[in-house]
Formats: sequence, structure tokens, C-alpha cells
Amino acid sequence: MKALTANRLDDGEVVFWKAGRWVERFAEAELFAGAETGEVAEAHAKNQPTVVVDAYLIDLVESEGLWAPLSYRERIRALGPTNHLGHGKQAEGGAAIQALQHASGAARSTGRVNLIKR
Repeated sequence: MKALTANRLDDGEVVFWKAGRWVERFAEAELFAGAETGEVAEAHAKNQPTVVVDAYLIDLVESEGLWAPLSYRERIRALGPTNHLGHGKQAEGGAAIQALQHASGAARSTGRVNLIKR
């Protein structure tokens, strides 16, 4: 399972792809079971250079019955600033945030590594 992420160009906010538009919450992100559908969305996102930068697919892992980014880096991005539990997207709480906080996995997603290699 994968999701598509990027940074919004005008304010740097971490955003996630959902049916042709960008949303700020990972819990709202569109999930791609097949590589082909994710790559189509990634290609569409990369044609939005005035909207987002560095769009790439991230690997997901099941956590507490929900999906969460596999890599620690992507979980931090999805939770918002992690300098204090009362800051960022993590301050909203709920099952989706708990799934992100309790997930574990790799240091980097394959999509990010591929982005770095280009």
C-alpha cells in the first residue's frame, strides 16, 4: 500500500494526494494498492510545479487497524512539528494520530530514496 505526499509550494505544508487534490491530513490521503495507480497520481502531481514540490510515493504499514507511513521520517511529516505533543497535526489526537505514533518501520521510504537518487 502506498500514499502520495509532497510539500505545498506557497507555505511548505506537508500535503497528501486525495482524488486529484491535496489535503493536509494523512488520514484523508488516498491509498494506492497497486503500483500503477500510484504512479499515475505521482505523474499528475509532478505536473503541478506551481502547487507542490517533491511529490513522491511513500510506503505504508498497517498500524492498529489503520495505515501509517512505514518510515519514521514520513510519520514525523504526517504528525506535524514534533517538538511538543500539543503542537502540529498530532495535537488533534484520535485513532489516526495514535496509529501514526505507534507505527514502526524503516528510516526512509523507497519513494523518497528514489527522489534523492534523481
